Amino acid sequence: MSNLLSDTQVIPLRWNDYDRYGHLNNCKFVDISQEARIAFMQQNFADQEQEFGVFVRHVEVDYLRPVMPDTKQVTVDTTVTEIGNTSFKTTQDLKDRHGNVCGVVKTVLVAVDLSTAAPREITQQERGILTSGTGE
Repeated sequence: MSNLLSDTQVIPLRWNDYDRYGHLNNCKFVDISQEARIAFMQQNFADQEQEFGVFVRHVEVDYLRPVMPDTKQVTVDTTVTEIGNTSFKTTQDLKDRHGNVCGVVKTVLVAVDLSTAAPREITQQERGILTSGTGE
């Protein structure tokens, strides 16, 4: 599919995001990617009649370089990379203040019926947003 949804979020870092070695703690990469993904979903699905509920099925992180303490906020580029019947995949590049990609987070998200927590098909309207960002 072409024209898959993509977005950028800026996530401020907190003093406790750094470990004793002075770089961003590895588990914070997942926290930051989640925070950016939530903002991404809220921004792109805010006008929907019904909330687009998703559960995380799988997360993998590639740590490419440390985020050093001179970085006060991380830029997160989120892109939908694949859409199935009930799930979709995102790839998120986490960048330091220099624009270096420090980590890549790949996530599989499953659309769910929030009343039952059971997987459900992605609707045409949701698919339209995920493929073009227009909601049409």
